[in-house]
Order: sequence, then C-alpha cells, then structure tokens
Amino acid sequence: MAQSASVAPRRPANGKQVRAELTRAKVIDETVRCVLEEGFGAASAKHITERAGVTWGVVQYHFGDRDGLLMAVVDEGFNQLVACLGDLQGRIGGLTGRARTELVINTVADAFLSPTSVAALEILIATRTGRADVDRRHLAELFSMLTRLGRYVAEGLDAPRADAVGNLIWTTLMGAMVARMTVEEPIDVARELRALIDVVSSYVEVQLAGR
Repeated sequence: MAQSASVAPRRPANGKQVRAELTRAKVIDETVRCVLEEGFGAASAKHITERAGVTWGVVQYHFGDRDGLLMAVVDEGFNQLVACLGDLQGRIGGLTGRARTELVINTVADAFLSPTSVAALEILIATRTGRADVDRRHLAELFSMLTRLGRYVAEGLDAPRADAVGNLIWTTLMGAMVARMTVEEPIDVARELRALIDVVSSYVEVQLAGR
C-alpha cells in the first residue's frame, strides 16, 4: 500500500541538538566531580570551564551564569529522587513488612547517596545565606517529598506516624551524605542501612499490631 502523502516521517533529533545535550550533561557532571573532589570553594566559573574543556560562553548559553549551573546540579539531584520515588510506586505492590521496607530504603539510599545528590547538598549548604526565594521553595518541596516517603513504607499507619518514619529515613540518609562530604575515604553505610531497616520495620509492625 502506498504511504499517505499527508503523513510526514518522524525525524530524529538533529546532531546539533544532541551535541548540545551532551555538552550540558558534561558540564553538570564535571561540576559534580569538582565539588566532590575539591570542595565547593573550588567550583569557580573559571575552574569548571577548564575541567569541562568548554568556554564560558558555552556555560552561559546553557545555564546563564555560575549560580544557574549550580542550581542545575541541585535540580539534577532532585530529579533523581523524584524518578526514584516514581519507580518505587510500581515496584512495592504486593510487598509487605520487612521486604517492603528494605526495598524502599535501599532504593532511596542509592539515589540519595549518589554523587550528584551529595554534591547538590554541599551546594545547598554553601549557598544557604544568599539563597533566593525560589530556591528556598525548591528545598522545602524536597523535604516535604522526603517526609512523605514514610507512607511508602508505613502503609496502613496514620499520616503523622508515617511522616515521622519518613523523617527518620531522610535524616539518617542526610547524616550519611554529610559523612561522605567530610571524609575522603569511601564510606560503606551498609551496616547503618540494615539497622535503619530493622528499626523502621519493627516500628511499623508494632504500630499496626496495636491498631
């Protein structure tokens, strides 16, 4: 059958667009590496462009200025967590008790303790005094989302208790992030995650049994 003349073939993204997206990702990745390896103070505009092998004009084109680049790293870390929670919704169905808690905590820990998330936290801490209102709202949204995380684990509990579980999870992971920011050697938090899983699953079990 002849193809209808009214249906135009779909065209793939052109090479220029693909190169631009790769360049943007490369600059963000190099900014993350710079913050983690050398600290926030080393993440100057000049140093980042040198590390990424691009001109300042390229950074301006993609991010506007250094603050825009830094917040792009924060956005990337935030988006990883959002994607993680979205993925969890399709994976926890049918799981209960410790198995459910273990899946949620380990999955969120992978996203929360990723290099991008750790760098994003260091950026947020370093820029806290000069943060714009939009950035404060961004941070408040992040913490609100992490508080609601407890409802993935504590299904069946009332909202205050479930949110308390969420607060326990993200504050524990925040402590692990700070440890990774301040200690040069790689830190294995597997033992701490197992303890957190034990505490949360036992708490949820006791609360549900007492209803």
